[in-house]
Amino acid sequence: MDESMKEYLMGALENVIDPELGIDIVNLGLIYGVDLDEEGICEVTMTLTAMGCPLSAHIEADIKHALSDIPEVKEVNVNIVWDPPWGKENMSRYAKIALGIPD
Repeated sequence: MDESMKEYLMGALENVIDPELGIDIVNLGLIYGVDLDEEGICEVTMTLTAMGCPLSAHIEADIKHALSDIPEVKEVNVNIVWDPPWGKENMSRYAKIALGIPD
């Protein structure tokens, strides 16, 4: 997968908003990786802000919906991982400002 496709996929993922925080999952630093193979299978590796997040199924469905609009994507697999653990340092400057967290 080339860099422009990765940027395209990440741009689509910026449309997925964490319902609790109101910030997209990319700027929150929840996306650890995205890959698209030649068969159109997109693998998204991500974490959540907390284990047992009650909205994980909602976020996963939103990811699949956002990426399904991309013609090259035929299937989406979301892999939720806990290592490395998420922390505020993963957030973009934009997300920190929006949530009032000092940089």
